[in-house]
Amino acid sequence: MGRGKIEIKRIENSSNRQVTYTKRRNGIIKKAKEITVLCDAKVSLVIFASSGRMHEYCSPNTTVVDVLDKYQSQSGQRLWDAKHENLSNEIDRVKKENGDLQIELRHLRGEDITSLPYQDLIRMEAALNNGLTAISERQMELMKMHQKNGRLLEEESRELAYVFQEKQQMAMEGSMRAMDNNGFAMADENEQQMPFGFRVQPMQPNLQEERFM
Repeated sequence: MGRGKIEIKRIENSSNRQVTYTKRRNGIIKKAKEITVLCDAKVSLVIFASSGRMHEYCSPNTTVVDVLDKYQSQSGQRLWDAKHENLSNEIDRVKKENGDLQIELRHLRGEDITSLPYQDLIRMEAALNNGLTAISERQMELMKMHQKNGRLLEEESRELAYVFQEKQQMAMEGSMRAMDNNGFAMADENEQQMPFGFRVQPMQPNLQEERFM
């Protein structure tokens, strides 16, 4: 028995719909490749899934843009509106400007200048001199800034050294005072521990001499 005819309508089941999409997408891409090889045709295929994911195939040695341009020329229909055309023109302008800047940069480096006229060489020389002047001025500014920062660092270093010296001197004076206080305390303690007979007695007049006088 042959395979039954499938009714062409949206598949409601999401899982079945995804499976069918994958199979048929691969099938149509395979057919596009076959017709490219067999018939030497230019094929461009773009598929968007319901999820928004894109799949594409384009014949070798060609691009989607080439195919669209050829379609425009063959059908006479414009695929690009004014906005896209302006954007394309802006891209071309930026590319040209970038190319001109690359050429000018090579000229400023002294490359490919043999074909330049005298007036262009004068203009380039003036531009280089102005650039050197600006660079020299900026170098002087940076040098003055570094010198100023150096002086500030030296002043800060001297202040820190002075503060450190003061704190060190105060610590030494405190240590000396502590040593003196400890010396007095030791003297008092030795006097208290000394025997009574060895203590220094105050000087008093001889009572016997007073009696015979």
